[in-house]
Order: sequence, then structure tokens, then C-alpha cells
Amino acid sequence: MANGHGGARIGAGQKKKPLAEKLQNGNPGHRPLEAITFEAADLPSETMPPPKEYMVARQKDGKDTVAVDVYENTWKWLQERGCSHLIPAQVLEHYAQTVARWVQCEEAITTFGFLGKHPTTGAPIPSPFVSMSQGFMKQANNLWLIIFQTVKENCSTPFDGTNPQDDVMERLLRTRRG
Repeated sequence: MANGHGGARIGAGQKKKPLAEKLQNGNPGHRPLEAITFEAADLPSETMPPPKEYMVARQKDGKDTVAVDVYENTWKWLQERGCSHLIPAQVLEHYAQTVARWVQCEEAITTFGFLGKHPTTGAPIPSPFVSMSQGFMKQANNLWLIIFQTVKENCSTPFDGTNPQDDVMERLLRTRRG
């Protein structure tokens, strides 16, 4: 268009079907499919890249972050589906660190509450941890969707069951009990 307001929108159009669904339906588009098929005995054992130092660092309150646990659980989940080589280590690290920060903010909200005190006037203000928590949660969900979409599009067998994202909420609920 002459005024620059036209064309396809980002995310518009029909979403890609998972590879397992295409294989199950007999490949209706008749395009060549790249299916990752594997036998457990034939898989080369790919080692998990060690977590970076910043993921292991202690928090200011002396507690360990959950970043390493999230990183390892997500790596194992990807490894079980034969997709660990498709996700860059930086994406996994970023996801794990973001989840750890979200958990840290939720713990702070539990400890300090939803209200804070203004530094100069002393008047009650909304806790900054609430908006930080929402930001980290949104970022973690976006990263998880990237990881999950990659696995969904490249895994040749349908998968159900546990998912590392479910584990994070369980861990958060356990840390609140003390």
C-alpha cells in the first residue's frame, strides 16, 4: 500500500500443525516432512551444558535460586523428547533465570505483602514486587512458548504428561510453606 499500512500482520494466518499430527493424518499437504525418529538405544548421549555462574549465585537473602533446578528439569524434558539440540543453551538459561526471578518476586510478595511505603512521603504504595513479578511471569511464559512450539513442531510422536512449566508452580507453592 502507498501509505504503508497494509500487508500481513505478525502472527496472522493459520498456525502450523504439529509434526505428529501431520504424520497421523497422512501428510495432507504432500510436502516432504523432516521427522525426528529415534530408538532409545541409538541416541548419542548428549551432555547437558553446565549452567552459567550467574545462575548458581546466591540471592541477597542467602538462599539459592531455583534457576539451576529449572534449567536441569527443562533440559531433561527436552532430552526425553529428543529435542535438546534444537533449543539454544542461551534460551534455556534465559528461561530458567526468568523463572527464578519470578519465584523470587513471589516470595517477596509473600514476605512483605502487596503494599509498600513511599520513600519520601511514607504513604502506602503498591509493592514494586507485584509489577516485577508480572513482568517476569510474562517473559517466562513467552520463552516457554518458544521452547514448547519448537518441540511440538519437531517431535514425531505425540506427547502428554508432565511438563517443566507445571513443576515451577508446584515449587513456588512449596517454598511458601517454608
